[in-house]
Amino acid sequence: MLTPFHLAINVRDLGEARAFYCDVLGAEEGRSAPTWVDVSFFGHQRSLHIGPPLATVRTGHVGE
Repeated sequence: MLTPFHLAINVRDLGEARAFYCDVLGAEEGRSAPTWVDVSFFGHQRSLHIGPPLATVRTGHVGE
């Protein structure tokens, strides 16, 4: 039984990350804004936010 989870990560280039997850890995794109995109990754939500990778500061604001 799948227990879906949400994982948000920072990426340097949103277009490149979108292409990798959607075109290469086959993830399905969901909601998006100029600074982030959600993808369904094998039933789990992965949120890709523009920002320094591995940063621990709050960089994404959803629902603006």
